[in-house]
Amino acid sequence: MLAIDFVNTLTSEGDHLEEWLSSQGLPWSEAFGELRGHVEAAVLAARDGLEPDLAPLNAALRGAPSFEVLTWSGAVVVSRSLEGDEVARALAALAGAAAELLASPAVRKVKTCEAPGCRLLFVPAHPRRRWCDPATCGNRVRVARYYQRHKD
Repeated sequence: MLAIDFVNTLTSEGDHLEEWLSSQGLPWSEAFGELRGHVEAAVLAARDGLEPDLAPLNAALRGAPSFEVLTWSGAVVVSRSLEGDEVARALAALAGAAAELLASPAVRKVKTCEAPGCRLLFVPAHPRRRWCDPATCGNRVRVARYYQRHKD
């Protein structure tokens, strides 16, 4: 779920977008900050059954048109390639991942982490899951609850 990972770079504490892009082998540009805000808004709107603003995502997709390429590897292999500069291709790839999420039924399952101070989005593997990461956010909530119960 590249789109959810991308949105989570927006909503996590601090701004780790440049670091995340680097880990994905993608170049840095201020345009990613704009796109991630549009992706988050679109995912949250679609999750709630509202019409999202798709114009910014469509613009990113048009920025690097895709085409199919045939290659031979013992058999004909069809792959998709993007035109444009490195940033336009990366923006289009992320917008494409967001488009896949928005068009899938999984968008209705996207949850916002219930831990205080965390705004991460996630698709839960279990319907009762409440935190983006049970080991991090879940543990923080459980520890806070423990201290609240045992406070003098």
